[in-house]
Amino acid sequence: MNTILLAIIIVNVLISYKGFNDLSFFRKYEFHVGSIRSGEQIRMLSSGFLHADMTHLIFNMLTLWFFAPVVISHLGSFSFVLVYFGSLIFGSLLTMAFHKDDYGYRAVGASGAVTGVLYSAILLQPDMMLGIFFIIPMPAYVFGILYLLYSIYGMKAKNDNIGHTAHFGGAVGGYLITLLKEPTLLVDHTLMVILLAIPIVILFVMEKMGKL
Repeated sequence: MNTILLAIIIVNVLISYKGFNDLSFFRKYEFHVGSIRSGEQIRMLSSGFLHADMTHLIFNMLTLWFFAPVVISHLGSFSFVLVYFGSLIFGSLLTMAFHKDDYGYRAVGASGAVTGVLYSAILLQPDMMLGIFFIIPMPAYVFGILYLLYSIYGMKAKNDNIGHTAHFGGAVGGYLITLLKEPTLLVDHTLMVILLAIPIVILFVMEKMGKL
């Protein structure tokens, strides 16, 4: 297993575990619009290493475990780190753009970074198949699209502490960084480039129409 990937997973687990057992630590480093606007920009990064609960952490780390090796094998370790942290920042920036006037908005999770890696991997290897619950076969691009559509539901429902908006920022980050690194994908995998853009377009259309 790649050392950098293992290090990122370990850091996520350790910081999340600390947050599970220390509410003051959790509150100090979670994404909180009011605190960020008052100058605590570190939260835009630190919130990406906290998780709402163990299920949230395991789901994100398993998704990263499955898809990161694809990005690393195609682009190399440095570009993987660029995709991961670039997507995390994109996710935080989009969250701020959507919720800048909601000073009480809070969120946590590596979902932005992980979704960016997911989108990057699917662009690079669009013929991947996944075993949902280790049984049901599903094309990876279908999983990616459904993942973001679920995020739209989470954004509308507003019934948890998960950074659903960050999924989209992360997807945009991973999508753009990968296309910048490998522009030939626009020609080689044109259909996949278009399909993966659909949920992103839906999000912005819904936002424009005031449906979120």
